[in-house]
Amino acid sequence: MLHQVQTNDNTIADVMEDIGRRAKAASGPLAIASPQTKTQALLAMADAVLADEDKILAANAIDLANAKQAELAESLVDRLKLDTQRIAGIAEGIRTIAELDDPVGAVIAAWERPNGLQIERVRTPLGVIGVIYESRPNVTADAGALCVKAGNAVILRGGSDSLNSSRAIHASLVRGLKQAGLPEDAIQLVPVADRAAVGAMLTGLSGAIDVIVPRGGKSLVARVQAEARVPVFAHLEGLCHIYVDQSADLEMAKSIVVNAKMRRTGICGAAETLLVDGAAAGTHLMPLLEALTEAGCEIRASAAVLKVFPALKPATEEDWSTEYLDAIISVALVDGISGAIAHIKRYSSHHTEAVIAEDSAVAERFFNEVDSAILLHNASTQFADGGEFGMGAEIGIATGKMHARGPVGVEQLTSFKYRVHGTGQTRP
Repeated sequence: MLHQVQTNDNTIADVMEDIGRRAKAASGPLAIASPQTKTQALLAMADAVLADEDKILAANAIDLANAKQAELAESLVDRLKLDTQRIAGIAEGIRTIAELDDPVGAVIAAWERPNGLQIERVRTPLGVIGVIYESRPNVTADAGALCVKAGNAVILRGGSDSLNSSRAIHASLVRGLKQAGLPEDAIQLVPVADRAAVGAMLTGLSGAIDVIVPRGGKSLVARVQAEARVPVFAHLEGLCHIYVDQSADLEMAKSIVVNAKMRRTGICGAAETLLVDGAAAGTHLMPLLEALTEAGCEIRASAAVLKVFPALKPATEEDWSTEYLDAIISVALVDGISGAIAHIKRYSSHHTEAVIAEDSAVAERFFNEVDSAILLHNASTQFADGGEFGMGAEIGIATGKMHARGPVGVEQLTSFKYRVHGTGQTRP
């Protein structure tokens, strides 16, 4: 089992300050590492993850046993569980990140001033990124690999449920760094489960941490936003909506809605609320409800929906703002696209929303008026994922309005600076 460091708050603070110092020291060499060196490290990490499969699965078995003893919800256990296929997916995700264009030094824009100055805006690493996440051990690999690709050191604080699994994966990542000659401290895993470690990270560790990325439930994100003394890429809960318009193709709508809810119920891109155009109540509503029921989904229905299907469980006001992360969905009839937009504006967490419609004007209005990080037309909300966006992986889905919004991949993990070339110009 992963060794738990037993410490008092003062000792935890000392441990975390030391982690911050080492991360800061590692960030310098990593920021100027060549693209080839970083790629070599990432490929070595992927190989190490595959080579260490037995160790990772053994560690994960301990976490799963602890989860069973703690009676964790099945959706949380699914997040935690690793198998051969998922470990292969972790390695493949790292390789995909390795193959991406290196963002560091990329010229975002360039122009010339009338006085002859040549100005470039170029991508530069953020520095040290603190990532606080919960039960997903794969985030250890995703976050570590993405940060290295973007030239950043990273301090990972995983959830206590996955500490054994994360520790095993982290060891593989460190081997990859070492093999490529990069600082091993560039990827660090906080060795304690105590929540005081989170508090220490939120202080910035004496200026070591440049950005905090929280990936977890509402209480975690709320704490980070309330206490952080460094910038935050906020990842709020995935309260995702699907609106089915009267113009929607019924078979397409059934397929998308069931996939969006039931493919994996415990991910942040899982649909939590289904909105159906009132004009389609006679044609679309019952088939959609039947498809969800047949798939094993519990439905919590508005009063208008209950008139069509009285056997369903009534939805409460709380249901419209609940991220179930389970085989449960809230369903309401709305007054067309206007009603759907009004409902989403009231309850959305600004994560991901989808519209199912053949009417292009409906889709365009949905895209223009719904202010969420990811909007989809005629596609499942479960595509809300950096890997599916071609980013290789993601640290999370940022729901705020800073430069990192939606899937946070390598480009979002950089800032920029200006390079100005002159030929002796002086300012009059």
